[in-house]
Amino acid sequence: MEPQSPNSKVHLEKAQNFMRQYRDPESRELKKLSANQFMDVWSHYDRDGNGYIEGSELDGFLKEFVSSANATDISPEQKASLTDEMLVELKSCFMEAYDDNQDGKIDIRELAQLLPMEENFLLLFRFDNPLESSVEFMKIWREYDSDNSGYIEADELKNFLRDLLKEAKKINDVSEDKLIEYTDTMLRVFDANKDGRLQLSEMAKLLPVKENFLCRQVFKEGKIDEEGAAKLTKEDIEKVFSLYDRDNNGSIENEELRGFLKDLLELVKKDYDAQDLIEFEETILRGVGYDKDGKISRKELTMILLTLAKLPPEDDQ
Repeated sequence: MEPQSPNSKVHLEKAQNFMRQYRDPESRELKKLSANQFMDVWSHYDRDGNGYIEGSELDGFLKEFVSSANATDISPEQKASLTDEMLVELKSCFMEAYDDNQDGKIDIRELAQLLPMEENFLLLFRFDNPLESSVEFMKIWREYDSDNSGYIEADELKNFLRDLLKEAKKINDVSEDKLIEYTDTMLRVFDANKDGRLQLSEMAKLLPVKENFLCRQVFKEGKIDEEGAAKLTKEDIEKVFSLYDRDNNGSIENEELRGFLKDLLELVKKDYDAQDLIEFEETILRGVGYDKDGKISRKELTMILLTLAKLPPEDDQ
């Protein structure tokens, strides 16, 4: 067996604890990460690429995050001690602090809050300013899908990120090269199918809505009685209607309708694009005798929610 070279030894040390390379060798404080470095950390621990650090991935991250504060790797005995006696308590404290949505796993925004990063890049995650509704999301989608291709391509994404930073009054601090780096990094993070552009479901993860009201238990598949709306009250319908009728004109139309359909689609399909939304719209509206006036009334809304309850959800992608 050939002896290890000095370079391979360094590589092995990093492989043993990936987080150690991002700590200051003297103070052991985490260094401020660039966009690319942050992406490297995310990719290293989200090994299955499902958009979350969870299960054994989360256990591995926590152990390396804590032990990276030491100058060298902890001994096997200490590692066993951490695994057996401290990991459960450590995970509980950690998740209480950083698992904002309490789903038992870490998503990209939660990791962004944990690790020190470039201020401008951090602003792009918007965790202090989620969108109010999918109506607002669909207005943004229409604005930046400038060629109406049904996707946000790299140049369109760069325009979106530039405007987002301009809105945060930070654009003067960001060079064109840095903006390109941010665009490339955000594509690496959110382009799940790796086609070099963002489809609707991928953009929705980059630009989250505060809450999909239709994800509440009463609206989930199979929760509405077949005989009628036993678990769907008049107040429920009214609240949903007012949620999407943003201009209060008594009907759901245009981006209001697209936002409503996007939220419905998310209940039955995990990954979706603009064509899926069009096909879903045809299926849903045809099933309720929609009069094709480009608007949804309260009566039609009730029928749509009842129709949705009978649609089987797709298997996880």
